Amino acid sequence: MVRHNLTAIRYRNFDIFLGAYPNDEPTVAVAEQLSETFANVHVAVCPNPGPTSKADCLNSIYRAMQRFEQQQGVQFSTVVLHDAEDLIHAEALSLINCKRASYDMVQVPVLPLPTPFFELTHGVYCDEFAEFQNIDMHARQFSGSFVPSNGVGTGFAREILDRLANERGHVFDAESLTEDYEIGVYIHDKGYRQLFAPITRGESGFVATREYFPRTANTAIRQRTRWVTGIALQCWERRGWAGSLRTRYWFWRDRKGLVTSPLSLLTNVLFLAGLIDFASSTVQHRPWAFAVDNPRLTVLCGFTLALQCLRLGLRMLCVGRIFGPAFALGVPLRSFLANLINCFASLRATWRFFLAKRDKQKLVWQKTEHAYPAHSTLVEHGRDFDEILVDQSFISQEHLTLAKHQMPANANLGQYLFERGLISDEDLCRALSLFTGAPMGRFDPQSIKKGVRRSLPAHLARRLEIVPVDLRAGRLIVAGRQVLSPEQLATIGKFISLPVDFHLITQQNFAELQELL
Repeated sequence: MVRHNLTAIRYRNFDIFLGAYPNDEPTVAVAEQLSETFANVHVAVCPNPGPTSKADCLNSIYRAMQRFEQQQGVQFSTVVLHDAEDLIHAEALSLINCKRASYDMVQVPVLPLPTPFFELTHGVYCDEFAEFQNIDMHARQFSGSFVPSNGVGTGFAREILDRLANERGHVFDAESLTEDYEIGVYIHDKGYRQLFAPITRGESGFVATREYFPRTANTAIRQRTRWVTGIALQCWERRGWAGSLRTRYWFWRDRKGLVTSPLSLLTNVLFLAGLIDFASSTVQHRPWAFAVDNPRLTVLCGFTLALQCLRLGLRMLCVGRIFGPAFALGVPLRSFLANLINCFASLRATWRFFLAKRDKQKLVWQKTEHAYPAHSTLVEHGRDFDEILVDQSFISQEHLTLAKHQMPANANLGQYLFERGLISDEDLCRALSLFTGAPMGRFDPQSIKKGVRRSLPAHLARRLEIVPVDLRAGRLIVAGRQVLSPEQLATIGKFISLPVDFHLITQQNFAELQELL
């Protein structure tokens, strides 16, 4: 994810700080490897063993950033939050930097990645985020109320974070289950200007942070339980209904789900019961049990039906804009599942909050397990190889254009540039690593054990142009000059039962390893 985002982002003056827990040694090792490879990637190891909470991890990253500034004599003007599974849009940082001239907090839209029609749970997130990001967030800003941070894609003025740290000793409240919502309220209360950037199309799709959300009902309920607990209950307990009339209105909008979500499930049950009885009464030629004679009730039912159709129609328009008209047709069907998930999340949040208060215990952060995008998705949201070469200053645009004009039709661009001396061996390896997301490294031929060398048949290693170099945590590490395709990795799996990890190496290092074999 880090390698992909480094190549995807069309912005140069930024640094990435990676938060990791000391008891998560594999993540720390990978983060440190990235830090050694890329000068603008830094590791912030939390002092507390994990898992703690996102806010606790963010506070550790903030302190690591301060130490970096002191050591390097620099000062960051804007801090942007992201989760590890986020696909950062190529133009997002440029957008934040541009809008920061007028606003102290800039929120880039957040949208789920598209999934198949029948992945209903993830489809619920697609529906709700499409409507929320197209309508609700703009309505908040238009009304002059607070704009909550979405937790990702949020750019803060450094002044805000420093003020929070000075006032309460930490930037993010480690006991808050929704620190992003809470900090949005704080920023508005202190008079800072907030902006929710409208959803616009860039050169590579909508300018928005994209990610996968929970794809099963259980994980969705777990995540939304934390959201409801933090936004509706914790914030209510801490802030009450303080603020202007506009702020109190949005507090009500955010908290009314404690009652309306269970009621929505009840109305769905009554709706289905009415449909079943209507069909039964038609077949049996008897009066419908839900029929009413009072004309006022008839008008009221018609009015509420019209409101529901309007609401679903607006949501379908928002979903159609982002995910297409075919996907939007499933909005009415998915609304029943949405009501079910939100009902159980509200009931569970209320029960957990009650137990915590009764037993005088702190609410425990419950992390949601997120899915990371597949390689095909990363490639779809990535940049072209030649664009990476120029953007990373491996070669000038003029030399690249000339080389592409002179290059034979079926030649490999990277190999051609290297053979012509237009790019170094190390830079070619680095560019391929950025383009594909595969880690790069260097392996000492003398350190490779005999058992590892013989772990794959020689004919297979020659055909795929790879070298087995190490065994780590039950996984075979193979190295090569070109990234293996999924089909080639599947071929290796026929010869060895261990999982296989691939590392890119330079042409010289590959020649050294081949000579050893």
